Amino acid sequence: MKETGATPLLSVRNLHAHYGKSHILHGITFDVGAGEIVSLLGRNGSGRSTTIKAIMGLVPPTSGQALLNGYEMAGLSPHAIARAGVAYVPEERDVFANLTVDENLVMGMQRARDGVPAWTVDEMFDYFPRLRERRNTQAGNLSGGEQQMLTICRSLLGNPQLILIDEPTEGLAPKIVTVVGEAIQDIHRRGVSVILVEQKLTIALKISTDVCLIGHGKVVFRGKPDELVGNPQLLKDWLAV
Repeated sequence: MKETGATPLLSVRNLHAHYGKSHILHGITFDVGAGEIVSLLGRNGSGRSTTIKAIMGLVPPTSGQALLNGYEMAGLSPHAIARAGVAYVPEERDVFANLTVDENLVMGMQRARDGVPAWTVDEMFDYFPRLRERRNTQAGNLSGGEQQMLTICRSLLGNPQLILIDEPTEGLAPKIVTVVGEAIQDIHRRGVSVILVEQKLTIALKISTDVCLIGHGKVVFRGKPDELVGNPQLLKDWLAV
């Protein structure tokens, strides 16, 4: 999103994707610079979650590009994209229910990467002390908030350059929402770029460096949060219920 001569960390260009015969993404285009938090905003069904699933390879793009450090990811498997340095936190959380918290965290570990923060299990417990208390508990017995924390931590232990987070505060108690929001901000301060899909507009605008507003599978606005807030017509047309 920043206007510099440097190559963006992630460059998405004219991305199209389908679910069966339904054409969901109609040419999504945006950039994510190093160390940015970019929130994808829009109404339900606008294509926000499909965008990050297409970047991650979970929904194969039918055309377009997703370049990580200038290298094409579109068409690669989710496994290969994760190995390249992209982590994904799904809305469904997808913990390994029969494994303990510790075992789930071990499953997420990858090698350290040059120029990218290397995370440790102890740092994960510093973010979310409740997980330390429950480290020997099977993940299927955790609350929804605890599972969300665990999924974020498991993803970070892959030492990603970029983390894609889909609706992290959905269904969480207000206190847990605050904790998760603060963790995302600190992840950003440590130098990991973030693409965030978040329905709670106040949270997204508070923690984001940039926003992309998506409507009908296209980017209809991209800029700073205060620029969006200062455009009531955009808010009415694309976010009002």
